[in-house]
Formats: sequence, structure tokens, C-alpha cells
Amino acid sequence: MTRALAAALTALALSATAAAGASRADALAALTASDVEARRLGASALSETGTMADAPALVRALRDPDAQVRRLAEAALWAVWSRSGDDAIDDILAIGVGQMRGGQLEASVETFSEIIRRRPDFAEGWNKRATAYYLLGEWRRSAADCDEVLRRNPQHFGALSGYGMIWLQLDEPARALERFEQALAVNPNLESVQTTADALRALLIKQRREAI
Repeated sequence: MTRALAAALTALALSATAAAGASRADALAALTASDVEARRLGASALSETGTMADAPALVRALRDPDAQVRRLAEAALWAVWSRSGDDAIDDILAIGVGQMRGGQLEASVETFSEIIRRRPDFAEGWNKRATAYYLLGEWRRSAADCDEVLRRNPQHFGALSGYGMIWLQLDEPARALERFEQALAVNPNLESVQTTADALRALLIKQRREAI
């Protein structure tokens, strides 16, 4: 069987099962196929079936030659990170996200704190509370929660970029740049983070020159 035929068959098999949801193993295998459509279907399917064990493969897919694969891999990572393995915890997380989006920030902090109490190993509970604290202007508390996220999930580019925003609020541009660069090292597709990092780098160079 030629490589092209194998890729075509892989894509065809995934297409046939996409509506019902490809198996996790099939989706993971497709993520490294030579056929771009197979990789797209694989990344998309992992949004539904992926686990934390698949995160390294999805992080690698953030550098795929195809922009759509990269976007789908990023979305799949967020989906994987948001699954605790416990439906009850996931339901509480959804409630907290709804509260946060609705501007009920204090209530969302309480909800995310309950998740942390029940499942302290679940990084996304800490990340969502870090976001709520950030929106409340509680920079130090947000930073402390980002630390907890990164202890559990060092490749969480959301927490890394959020940490950069915290350091900007605390007027620490060099530390902010360090965190933004760490986020980009994991996910080079964060355009707004790249723009901010470039501006910070230029600012710091200018400050150093003026200090001479």
C-alpha cells in the first residue's frame, strides 16, 4: 500500500466516523498522518475524545504546517484541559464559567474554589479562578493561582500568557515579557501575545539604551 493510499484510506475512515466521533486512538493516529484532511479530522475529534495523555501530541500539532490543524489543535487542548474526568466537577466548572461571563465574578470565584477544594489536582479549576481574580483586579491572587496551574500543567499557554498580563498590571515589563515568551514557546500561534511581546521587547531595549 502506498503512503498516499494509506493516507486517503485514513481520511476516508475518519470521515465515515466523524459524525459519531472517531475513537481516541484513531484521532491520535490521524494527527500525524501525511494527509492534511486526516490531521484536521484527528485534531477535531480529540476535542471530543482526547485526554490529558494526548496533550503532548496536540502541543506538537500547534506547529503543524496547516493553519486549520493548528487552530483545531489549540481548541482541542482547551477542551482536554477543561475535562476533569468527573462529570460533576465539569458541570460545576461550566456554572463558574457562566457566572464569570455574566459578570458575577465573586460568585465565580466561590464556584471555582469549590472545584479546587474537591479536585486540587485539576489545573483548569485553578486557571479559571486565576482569570476571575484577574478580572477583579486581584493581581497577586491571580498570580498565585497561575503558579498552581503551571505546577500541574507547565504547558498551559493560557496561564503563561495570563501571567504576562498580570506582570504588566504590576508594572514589571521584563517579567511580563518572560512569561509571554514562555507562552509563545508552547503555542507560537498567539498573535496578540506575539504583538505584545514584540512591543515589550522594543520598550525594554529603548529603556536600556536611555539608561546608558
